[in-house]
Amino acid sequence: MSDPYETTEAHLERLLGRALNSYDLPDRLVERLGTALAHSSSLYTTSHSPAAGRWRETHRHTYLLSDGGSASLWELVYRHEGDRTIRHEVFASRTEARLAVARLFGEAPEAEDVFGPAAFDAEEEPETVDRDAAALSALLTTPTAGQRYREYAVEHSADHARRVLRRAENADRPGERTALLLKTAYAHRITQAFGTLQCLADGRDAGFRLYEHAFVLLDGSEISLWEVEHTATPNGRHMCEVYGTEAAARGAMEVRAHG
Repeated sequence: MSDPYETTEAHLERLLGRALNSYDLPDRLVERLGTALAHSSSLYTTSHSPAAGRWRETHRHTYLLSDGGSASLWELVYRHEGDRTIRHEVFASRTEARLAVARLFGEAPEAEDVFGPAAFDAEEEPETVDRDAAALSALLTTPTAGQRYREYAVEHSADHARRVLRRAENADRPGERTALLLKTAYAHRITQAFGTLQCLADGRDAGFRLYEHAFVLLDGSEISLWEVEHTATPNGRHMCEVYGTEAAARGAMEVRAHG
C-alpha cells in the first residue's frame, strides 16, 4: 500500500529501487521523471490464482512533470507458482508490460501488442521516432519485408536493442559492429525460445530461460540477439547474458548448468 504522505521523489525512488529491470528504462525518460512534481498510482489489472499459488497485478504510476507534461510507468507485480517471492518489474509503456506478462506466464500477447503500428499505446505517443521514411516505404513494398512488418512490433526497436546489450554481463557479448547495425532497427519481436529449466548448478538450485530478440533493419535484413536469463550465480542473483547466435547461447546455458 502506498503512503499518502510520501513525496513524489521518494515514491519514484522506491518504485525504481524495487524493480528488477529499472536499468531497462530509456535514459531520457528517467531524466524527465526526475523533474516530477506530483504523482498518482492506480491498479490497472489483476489476475489471481490462489489454487496455483501465483498472481500478478499491473499498476499505472502517472507523474506530473515540471514542464507541464506527464509521463507514466507501468509496474508489473507478480509471484510464480511455488515461489512466495514477490517480484517487481517496471516498463515505459502498457505494451511492454503486456509483453512481459506473455514472457513470464507463457500467455500469448494480444494482437495489438505484436502486429504493426497498433503496438503503440493510443494514449502514449513515442517520444522519438527516428526513421528514414523513404527507406521504410521501400522496405515495406517488398513481399518479404511486408511479411516481417506484419509479424514484428514497430516500437522503439533500436532503443530496445541498446538496452538488451547494456544489461548483458558476459564478456563475449556481441560487440560494437552489432550495436551499430542495431541502431537502424525499426521493428522487433521477443520470443521465448526455451522455457524455464530448473537444475542444480554447483550445488545450488538455478533457473534458466532463453529468449530471442529478433530485429528488422531498414535495409530489410534481420538480426537476432539471444538472451540467457539465469540464477546460476554465486549468490543466486538474476543475471543476463547475450549472444549473437542460438548455438552460443545454448552452449553458455550448458556450461552454467554444469558449473
